[in-house]
Amino acid sequence: MSALNEQLILNALKHVVDPDLHRDIVSLGFIKDLEIKNHAVSFKVELTTPACPVKEKMKQQSMDAVLSIPDVETVDITMTSRVSGGNKQELLPNVLNIFAVASGKGGVGKSTTAVNIALALAETGAKVGLLDADIYGPSLPRMLNMVEKPLLEQENNEKIVPVEVYGIKAMSMGFFLEEDTPMVWRGPMVGKAVEQLLGDVEWGHLDYLVVDLPPGTGDAQLSLTQKVHMTGAVIVSTPQDVALADVKKGISMFKTVNVPILGVIENMSFYICSDCGHRAEIFSHGGARREAQKSDIKFLGEIPLDEKIRSDSDAGTPVMISSPTSQQAGYYREIAGSIAAQISIIRHRSDVFPKIVVQ
Repeated sequence: MSALNEQLILNALKHVVDPDLHRDIVSLGFIKDLEIKNHAVSFKVELTTPACPVKEKMKQQSMDAVLSIPDVETVDITMTSRVSGGNKQELLPNVLNIFAVASGKGGVGKSTTAVNIALALAETGAKVGLLDADIYGPSLPRMLNMVEKPLLEQENNEKIVPVEVYGIKAMSMGFFLEEDTPMVWRGPMVGKAVEQLLGDVEWGHLDYLVVDLPPGTGDAQLSLTQKVHMTGAVIVSTPQDVALADVKKGISMFKTVNVPILGVIENMSFYICSDCGHRAEIFSHGGARREAQKSDIKFLGEIPLDEKIRSDSDAGTPVMISSPTSQQAGYYREIAGSIAAQISIIRHRSDVFPKIVVQ
């Protein structure tokens, strides 16, 4: 007769530690539906995000831990996830996490980065929305090749239904304007537009809402942080000093409004010649990493200056869609995983250290 029991299995799994949360998967409550039948063991490991970058590693570690028990012959592990969120938000009650992709200056590839990160998160099975909050220069319709206009849902308080493309829900002011029509608006109008793109849109349930902010530290940024609780912000920069000077301003702004910085991305970090393989650091290299280290902020990764990334975005088929198995797509996939991990860390800390309310 088998001496296997649930506690024996859990004791073995306590040796598997989440590398981001620094606790074992048993105390974190990740083990679900544990069953023992003769010498066969089955259970689920419920992670904090489907985009967990070490999902397969943790599965293998769990497998090895349980198989190390003498009476175990087979182990069946199902990897699942449940994205956690903070307190429900009045404006977006069904959106668990909202994070911005920002830059201190224009021309650093922020929108291309935001689009591919959103697609990389959706690829893992997460429910993802993408909001183009650049009122003056919306680029989402072109980058996602969207000609379909959002619809007005008459049965749902006349909310706007976002366009669904490549597995994500997308919304942009560019849907309501001709491409060559300029937005001649003052600051308060920009703030109101951002609020409407958030609250007047039927986003439904989302694990992540990615907000592509305009460059700088202006009205759109302030309106966003005032209207919704931000899980965090990702800052995109190129390596040269002129861009990094503006990164410091962006970091300072988000800290001022109590928005955590999830990390820094160095875009156009280097160039690899497609003919000879020579690597050239056109805009210098490593500046964003050094700035992140100085500010004690997570460095999320490097993205090269690459013709394919640019041409695919211009064609409306981002590299995550046109070449999902390419090295270029791999950069975005790794960064998306790191962002999801940082969000999980923030959520875990808020659960471990609840806010003290004095009444």
